[in-house]
Amino acid sequence: APGVGKTFAALDEIRRRHDRGTDAVVGYVETHGRPNTMAQLEGLEVLPRIRLSHRGTTIEELDHDGVLARRPDVVLVDELAHTNAPGSPNAKRARDVADFLAAGIDVVTTVNIQHLESLNDDVEQITGVRQRETVPDEVVRCADTIQLVDMSPDALRRRMAHGNVYQADRIDASLASYFRVGNLTALRELALLWLADRVDDALDDYRRDNQIEVPWPARERVVVAVTGGPESESLLRRAARIAQRSAGSELLAVHVIATDGLRSGPDDGIARLRLLTESLAGTFHTVVGDDVPRAVVDFAAGVNGSMIVVGVSRRHRLRRLFVESTAQRLARVAGTIDVHLVTHDEAASGWSEHRYGAPLSRRRVLGGFLLALSLPAALTGLLSIKGAPDPLTTGVAAYLAVTVLVALLGGLWPAVLSALLGFLQLNWFFTPPVGRFTIASRDNLIALSIFVLVAVAVASVVDLASRRAVAAARAGAESAALSELSRSVLSENDTAEAITDRLRTTFNLQAVALLEKVSPAGQGSGWTRMASSGVDPPTTPTDADTIVGIDDDRMLAFRGPALPASDRRVLDAFAAQTGMVLEYRRLREQEARARVLEKVDETRTAVLRAVSHDLRTPLATIRAAVDNLTASDVELPPDDVRSLVDAIDSATADLTTLIENLLDLSRLQSGRFAPALRAVSLDEVVAPVLAGLGDAVKLELSKPMPLVLTDPGLLQRVVANIVGNAVRHSPAGEHVLVVASVDRNRLELRVVDRGPGVRGELRDRLFEPFQRLGDTSPEGLGLGLAVAHGLADALDVGIGVDDTPGGGLTMTLSIPLAQPPG
Repeated sequence: APGVGKTFAALDEIRRRHDRGTDAVVGYVETHGRPNTMAQLEGLEVLPRIRLSHRGTTIEELDHDGVLARRPDVVLVDELAHTNAPGSPNAKRARDVADFLAAGIDVVTTVNIQHLESLNDDVEQITGVRQRETVPDEVVRCADTIQLVDMSPDALRRRMAHGNVYQADRIDASLASYFRVGNLTALRELALLWLADRVDDALDDYRRDNQIEVPWPARERVVVAVTGGPESESLLRRAARIAQRSAGSELLAVHVIATDGLRSGPDDGIARLRLLTESLAGTFHTVVGDDVPRAVVDFAAGVNGSMIVVGVSRRHRLRRLFVESTAQRLARVAGTIDVHLVTHDEAASGWSEHRYGAPLSRRRVLGGFLLALSLPAALTGLLSIKGAPDPLTTGVAAYLAVTVLVALLGGLWPAVLSALLGFLQLNWFFTPPVGRFTIASRDNLIALSIFVLVAVAVASVVDLASRRAVAAARAGAESAALSELSRSVLSENDTAEAITDRLRTTFNLQAVALLEKVSPAGQGSGWTRMASSGVDPPTTPTDADTIVGIDDDRMLAFRGPALPASDRRVLDAFAAQTGMVLEYRRLREQEARARVLEKVDETRTAVLRAVSHDLRTPLATIRAAVDNLTASDVELPPDDVRSLVDAIDSATADLTTLIENLLDLSRLQSGRFAPALRAVSLDEVVAPVLAGLGDAVKLELSKPMPLVLTDPGLLQRVVANIVGNAVRHSPAGEHVLVVASVDRNRLELRVVDRGPGVRGELRDRLFEPFQRLGDTSPEGLGLGLAVAHGLADALDVGIGVDDTPGGGLTMTLSIPLAQPPG
């Protein structure tokens, strides 16, 4: 709230850094005339403010450009949520801060809890005052450090009563309205809860970065396991009351679906539980698991849960004597997570509806039971054939082999049934006395007992192996999926569409969408789809069956079957990787934009440099000649007048050439050149160019040249720029040779000079704008070859660069013929 000492604390931080030797300054501070705050400014550099006039009033604002020009290490900018006066570089002070950060200047700033955008409605409901100046939460959340400056409501009211916050004429009204004890207490709680959310985000990031699987119960998260049965609503309400005992706690309901995908409770019951959970300010989650206690614990560990609430078993006491209840097993495997057992009216009222299914498919288990019933009977028939040697010894081995075969196919329980049937049939048919369930010999009893034990042991080993094989396959798939996504960060295939498609195929989902929070002007927060994959992808979090958050503004939304609890941890890792991919892509896009801006900046700098020198030189010549010609106190001889007029003519020609090159380059870069092609002779193009160069150029034609298809005016500019460049770089007394010849369907015009040439590593820059490449002559902007290259591209004229034998440079123009030779 206002008056708790935020500005004082910020100034204290700036003073501490200043005393430590850091270049720390005060960019803007609002002291409100408070003596203690003003005393903190002594000895600190306070940057001057700018004055803006708005509606007849002079307003002092933060000098945005002055801070950037001063470039301190740290700057204090008070009142982050402030709206700048019209005429400021930015509409909001938060944007000024962003500019300072981008320039490498650290910022210390202040903000009240009521100015956070997400809390605006809550603050209005509490205080009755609508805050007009707000700042987005993410601006504050991205701070490296957030310090909570607070004091008790009574202490703050005493400060106000003593006149340490507002002037005397405002004290009574403030104490009776905004600064009531209830208002200040509510604002204080809002600040603590908001800051706890940020600390919780930092804790999740730390656990994920350091691969810490064990929950750290820094914040109360109550996970309630519901079955959809009649006791579930009582459990939910009880868990909600537990969660409400501590501020900031969360309620999460989880329903586990059996491995076969069949729900353990009725669909309408699950729907009612979902609605009840939402009404209790909780979230409802559905996971798949063959082991219900393990699935609940995995889910709780994945969300950093601190307590699991579970109901007393509905099984009869007799069954609980032989089979461990779900609550007992959950308490045994929960580890460091507390388990709260809640009794209810349905406790011990019947048999649990949960079916412990094997990890094998239902078809394999059914096939195992069929073999368990049929194979022992078939084997008994075979062993009963007259003449079978020692049927008991052979039968034990044969029935054991049948039991192993059934275990391989159907798992534990079909194998146990096969072992029991084998035992009974061996006893009845092959153990004396035959035809009775009696064993006369001790050896036979030992053999049959060993048979049963070995059969059950083998079946257990096979069943355990199948479970571990499924777990290993799942872990391998998870590792492969995460590895694939990790590689995408370093590859080009890291688009949001690729991520959603990979998620959909990896987890066999119907649809996946990447959603981003948006806040249209004048409306509440909504969601937009950044990317999606699959049929009918969700458009909002409420449309999805499963959601996983990436950050405050983005989340992954899934539509399809419920996912196992272990997959939720993988999805959290996917979400973290997705955030990295999106951030990496954003940085790459920023880098690309930065390169473009850097190129534009280089061009702008070169143009300014050219304007300051190359354009100024002919203008100065013209100005000096005109001053001499118009001087009234001096009468010039005719020769001097002619010389000055020639100087004006030459400077004007140079100025015209420079401006034409600049305009041509601008039109080329904007794509507004439209050549008018027609058949012309080479003489029509080359002759006007060479006419003004005299003996500096020599033209050699091997034979009458065919017509070329081109725009004669534009091609003439190309030839003039290239020939002029060759003449400028040729030594005194050396002429430039222009040679023409025909090569298939192109006419090649070679411009050969004996100048210094261009080194190979510099030729890639030869046709870039404003590249002089070591040319120290005062003429030109370095645009001639760039314009020639752009015009040549527009005319489909190729330009080649080669060394001239003996020294120099040869540039070849390849011009299309109007009518290729037949």
